[in-house]
Amino acid sequence: MRLLVVEDDPRLSAVLARGLRENGYAVDRAADGGAALEHLHNNEYDAVVLDVMIPGIDGMEVCRRLRAERAAVPVLMLTARDSLDDRVRGLDAGADDYLTKPFAFAELLARLRALMRRGPAIADSVIRAGEVEIDTRGHRVIRGQSEVPLTSKEYALLEYLARNAGRVVGREEIAEHVWDERYDPFSNVIDVYVNRLRKKVGSALIVTRRSEGYMLRP
Repeated sequence: MRLLVVEDDPRLSAVLARGLRENGYAVDRAADGGAALEHLHNNEYDAVVLDVMIPGIDGMEVCRRLRAERAAVPVLMLTARDSLDDRVRGLDAGADDYLTKPFAFAELLARLRALMRRGPAIADSVIRAGEVEIDTRGHRVIRGQSEVPLTSKEYALLEYLARNAGRVVGREEIAEHVWDERYDPFSNVIDVYVNRLRKKVGSALIVTRRSEGYMLRP
């Protein structure tokens, strides 16, 4: 899953990005409203973590413009303001959830998972494919009776393929959702990770469609 973190505090932004990446997310960062809108116009995200008080175009206006374009990406709004009026304004601007600073990182993760489960394609917290079971809440993968040790990026790739089981997913789409803006389109890193997954979850589970991409057997 690929996220955009919009936060002007460089320390908090770095901490959020590091923690989210350690939990298997691909993360892009923006420090002001203009940069956030540019990212949102140029990339496809699975969720946005959006601070209200950012330079230039503030978070409320970023959210309004996003919804005016009929973008359905979930938005988790962050703010130091805790009044009822502020929460109402954020939700009316189009935010899906509201988290007041300071907050526990575990709560932010839980709220993001809840937001992304609301979509019809990702309603189930457990995805099964053959003898493999993927627990999207605990980020655990079970094959048969044993837990499969995966790196955060291996898990993110497997989860994305599982959420699209039965459909061929191209490398460009995988890069959009599993890697961030640092991805090199000329590298073979996706193929390398697919081969690693095959060794861990079974070679028959992931099908290669030449010149098209990969498909997880439903």
